[in-house]
Amino acid sequence: MLPSFLLTLREGVEVSLIIGIILGTLSKLDKQHLRSSVWLGVGVASITSLGAAVIIYSLGTSFSGRSEEIFEGVTMVIAAIVLTWVIFWMNRQARNINQDLEADVRSASSERGRWALFSLAFFAVLREGIEIGLFLTTTTFTLGIMRTILGAVLGLVVAIAVTSTLVAGMSRMRLQTFFLSTSIMLILFSAGLVGHAVHEFNEANLIPAIVDPLWDVSHILSESSTLGQTSKALFGYNANPSLTEVIAYFGYYVFILLMYRFYSPSSPARDEISIT
Repeated sequence: MLPSFLLTLREGVEVSLIIGIILGTLSKLDKQHLRSSVWLGVGVASITSLGAAVIIYSLGTSFSGRSEEIFEGVTMVIAAIVLTWVIFWMNRQARNINQDLEADVRSASSERGRWALFSLAFFAVLREGIEIGLFLTTTTFTLGIMRTILGAVLGLVVAIAVTSTLVAGMSRMRLQTFFLSTSIMLILFSAGLVGHAVHEFNEANLIPAIVDPLWDVSHILSESSTLGQTSKALFGYNANPSLTEVIAYFGYYVFILLMYRFYSPSSPARDEISIT
């Protein structure tokens, strides 16, 4: 439940900030009559995202045997790639997200009106919604659908509560610590996705295991135990991994370190994001 909660909370807060900034800018411009276009975009994008999530999940349940293993592995790799991109994108964009969005809203409200505001909200929510649907599909492989849905609902509730607090009057909120801590958790989760994907490819005979298992600590921490299940869902824990699985898992961390060295912003991100 925790992985789906964390993923939904992170994505929910991100999109909530975007919508909050759009609405706040409209209030500044005294164009609150255009809010309906924003909320329409949010609603249509939410329905579209939900439909996409159902399609992805239904597609996954239609496979069996080797095809299922390949599908799960490919889905996990795609989710890890998207998740990694989201982490670095937010790391760079958080500094200027308020100014950039305000400029977009001012332009949309003065030049193109309702349709532009609808599109701005629609694509912001759709991008996050499809990402959430993809991530939640991968968590169902280890958590099951009910625990995944419960965690997602709780994450959305908390995200909405954060948005309500912001829109209600808190002019500034320190978010850098939040994004940093969740980014660390999501990197750990993403590494688990990569390792688990290679495990599926091992079983489908697409990637050789080379040494299988490399070790076996089932007697210390069984995957069937509560802690083992939680660690598997959160961090891709495997009590008896193959050599290629371990290489992929730790290779991902090396990749992240290199990306942070060469991709991180040259100047530190501001610790405050204004929404009013």
